[in-house]
Amino acid sequence: MIRKLVSFIGDPANSKKVKKIGISMLIVTFISDFLVHREHVHYIWDRIPGWGAFYGFVSCVVIILASKFYGHQCRIMRDEDYYND
Repeated sequence: MIRKLVSFIGDPANSKKVKKIGISMLIVTFISDFLVHREHVHYIWDRIPGWGAFYGFVSCVVIILASKFYGHQCRIMRDEDYYND
């Protein structure tokens, strides 16, 4: 079962299908957040529908950009054949 799933996702011919499935899952998750009853929240922004999805997406983008910045500017990143010499 897992082998079929991995080969389906890894096949370049199925890239459009995989992208559509992923986007539809994100949309369903975002819309389902509007159905949650928020009676007891700790922070005011927890009342905003879709806040968790938005916060998670922005956090992931910030982590990726910070990692790329540190890798390039602080010379942490190495070439592919760095250890082959």
